[in-house]
Amino acid sequence: MLMIFVILPLVSLLVAFLIAFLMGFLFGTFPVLEAEPLRSIIVGAVVVTASLLISVLMIYTERKVAARLHGRLGPYLVGRPHGWLQLIADALKMLLKEDIVPKKADRFLFNLAPILFVFSAILAFAVVPADNGAVLFDWDLGILFILAVAGFPIIGNILAGFASNSKYPLISAVRSAGVMLAYEVPLVLTILVPVVLAGSFNLTDIVEAQKSLPYIFVPVVGQVAFVIFLITSLAETNRAPFDIAEAESELVSGANVEYSGMKFGFFYLGEYIFHFISAILIVIFFLAGWHGPLLPGWAWMVIKVYFVYVFLLLIRWTYTRYRLDQFITLAWKWLIPISFVNFILAVLVKYYFM
Repeated sequence: MLMIFVILPLVSLLVAFLIAFLMGFLFGTFPVLEAEPLRSIIVGAVVVTASLLISVLMIYTERKVAARLHGRLGPYLVGRPHGWLQLIADALKMLLKEDIVPKKADRFLFNLAPILFVFSAILAFAVVPADNGAVLFDWDLGILFILAVAGFPIIGNILAGFASNSKYPLISAVRSAGVMLAYEVPLVLTILVPVVLAGSFNLTDIVEAQKSLPYIFVPVVGQVAFVIFLITSLAETNRAPFDIAEAESELVSGANVEYSGMKFGFFYLGEYIFHFISAILIVIFFLAGWHGPLLPGWAWMVIKVYFVYVFLLLIRWTYTRYRLDQFITLAWKWLIPISFVNFILAVLVKYYFM
């Protein structure tokens, strides 16, 4: 418990501080770096590196949380006493593994799919703010950009399933398309709730609008939107109990079953990055983002995102997987009608009470 609730949050704060310090040091010490295109190259390199560090920390946290819930130790021996070096060992193992392409696979699409999957995940960081003003592109239509980018992993899955020329990846790809069709509608309708309440598609504006009242505390509308967004984000990021597109008991590993080495690692990495972004969006849409007493804004952002992520892990490692028919029924019969009614209520709340 000390590891999950004290040490790992402190490590998360340290990583965030080091990234902010590095950016400030580079642009403060070397003004020449402010010129384009050097600035874009450096910022892009920092974002990619930060994404990798965050993913490593997330994977380690999940292993420790899962171990605690199941009464196990989790990573321990490699980098004793807490297995700090286990993920480095796993990364080296993936890098050293042979790159195998199935004989009858479409080689171009087979190689393109993991690249599309992971870099679309990293691209989403472009419009996600870490603090007031701490965002790469403070775009007024940032939410639309995230929704557009979030569709690329589905395309990556479909490409991987089609190009592998194997029945298990193809079934997983078809399931991914079904998930996208079923859960994208309630996801978008739910995102529109904080958009309506804030009167803006800009993520920074949405956080600033919650300065006095986080939207999760808006009666009925806020709680319903929070629960639906939680469910749909788990489904869209292929996390249990809504990971039917993967379903290792049926499909071995999902669309990436024919991949090996670092190509498989790209799928794994992209999934965790999108899961992390979903935790950030929950904090931005419903938990007032970086607002909080005493601590600086970026520190509150890190703390909130960390504990939302742990909460998502508790859901994943507690509930069993839904069957495919239950999964689709939940979306079409329940989530879509409820999210539509909740959106109408949000409009009425904004018009009459805010």
